[in-house]
Amino acid sequence: MIKKKTEKNIEEKMSEKELEKAAEAESTKTKEKLVEKSIEEKKKELLEKAKKLKEKVEETTTEELKEKVKVKKKTDMLIPLEEYVKSGIYLGTKVVTPAMKPFVYRRRADGLAIFNTDLIDEKLKESIEYLSKFNPEDVILVCKRQAGWRAAEKFSELTGIRVFTKKYPAGILTNTDLEDFFETELTIVTDSWLDKNALNDTINVNKKVLMICDTNNFAKGANQIIIGNNKSPRSLGLIFFLLAKGYCKAKKIEAEIPDLEWWTGEEK
Repeated sequence: MIKKKTEKNIEEKMSEKELEKAAEAESTKTKEKLVEKSIEEKKKELLEKAKKLKEKVEETTTEELKEKVKVKKKTDMLIPLEEYVKSGIYLGTKVVTPAMKPFVYRRRADGLAIFNTDLIDEKLKESIEYLSKFNPEDVILVCKRQAGWRAAEKFSELTGIRVFTKKYPAGILTNTDLEDFFETELTIVTDSWLDKNALNDTINVNKKVLMICDTNNFAKGANQIIIGNNKSPRSLGLIFFLLAKGYCKAKKIEAEIPDLEWWTGEEK
C-alpha cells in the first residue's frame, strides 16, 4: 500500500513529458517481454500508457483540489458560513453599481442582487488588517443609519474609536475655526449616501476612508471597502462585531466583547 501511495504521489507531480519518460523507464524493466514486438507496437503501447497515467493524474488532482478548496473555505472564514447567511449580510439591493458588480454572485427572482459570501469574508479580513494600522484616537466611525446605532456605539465603547451616530457635525474635520474641530487619519463610513458629509470632509482633507458598501453604493473615495448589506441591524451588527473583535485582538486591547448573538439580536 505504501508503495502504491508513493507511486501515486509521484504521478501527480509529473508533467506530460515526465509521464512519457516514466512510462519509457518502466518499459525498460520489462524489456524481455517486448523483444518480439515491433518498434511501432512498442511506441504505441508506451504512448497509450502515458496517456492513461496523465488522465489518472488529472482526475485525481482535480478532485483533491476541489476538496482542499472546500475545506479551506470552511476553516479559513472569520465565522461559519451559516452565520453570514443568518445575518442577511449577503442580501444586496435591486441596484448594482459598476464598482459592486464584481462582487455580485447572482440575482434572486425578486431582483435583489446577492453578494458572494466568500468575497464578503475576504473583504472583512482585508478591512480588519487595514483598520489595525491606525490607533483608536486617529479613527472615527460615522453611522447615520439608525439600524446601526446600537452596534456602532458598542464598537466605539470596546475599541476607543470615536463614533458619530444620528448626526455628523459638518465641518469638524475641515473648519479649523470650529471649537470642536479635530484631525483624524481614517473615517469609517457606514453608507456613502447617508454619510456623504463625513465622506466629503475626509476626502477634502486627504485622509483615508474605510467604507461599507452595499450593491447600490459607489466606492469612490474609499481606500478600503467592506461589502455587504449596510441597511439591516443584523448585518451591520455582524460587521461591527467582526471589526471590533479583529481590531481589539490586533491592538491587544483587553475588552469583553459580547457574543455574536448580542450584535445580531434585537435590542431589549
